[in-house]
Amino acid sequence: MECALTAVMMFFVVTMVRWLLDPASPVFIADLHLALGAVGALVAVLLVGLILSPPGRRSGAHLNPAVSVTLWLMRAFPGRAVLPYAVGQLLGGLAGTALARLVWGPVLQSAALSDGLARPAPGRSSAAVFALEAASFAAIALLIGFFVTHPALARPMPYAVGLVVGLIIALLGPVSGGAANPARQLGPAALSGTTTALWAYLTAPLLGAALGALAHLGYVSGRDKSWAGKRR
Repeated sequence: MECALTAVMMFFVVTMVRWLLDPASPVFIADLHLALGAVGALVAVLLVGLILSPPGRRSGAHLNPAVSVTLWLMRAFPGRAVLPYAVGQLLGGLAGTALARLVWGPVLQSAALSDGLARPAPGRSSAAVFALEAASFAAIALLIGFFVTHPALARPMPYAVGLVVGLIIALLGPVSGGAANPARQLGPAALSGTTTALWAYLTAPLLGAALGALAHLGYVSGRDKSWAGKRR
């Protein structure tokens, strides 16, 4: 299920990049900030739809190995399911990118598109990309932690997640690529043969997951101690 959902996500993400960032496209947006703002808005809507879809409701629609790791670290997801979910998500990222190349053809292999690869700004070091990608996902992890702690408020969760991911793409896309998802970057990198800062894109979200989960568990522990003290 996660494989199929992630494949759908990546097909549409690469499709957005193909039409909005290709200079030969009739809907090309020349300003990179505006283009990635549009991509961010569309991805936000896409994520909400996938999370609320019947398959998304069944699997949880993690769509990102770092999300599965976050939920496991927050004790809200079984550890035995993390690896199958992550493998499915990574394979889905590859499949969705490959399907987009099959549908849209050689144009995706151009230097401007590179199969929908998320790319840092010129001169941005891999270390800077790592830091920004880790911070980006840490923000997502904190959001996840809020809804884990307050399950009664879960109804707006899909919209909140879509909004935050869309903002990351719009604001950090021109700087670090704004991927915050190993499954989002692996497919385009594998098909285009581009490995620039790939290690950062694959590992930084996992650090962000750990940092966000650590902050969440610290908050929960402190809250529980406070409540226990008040009951005495």
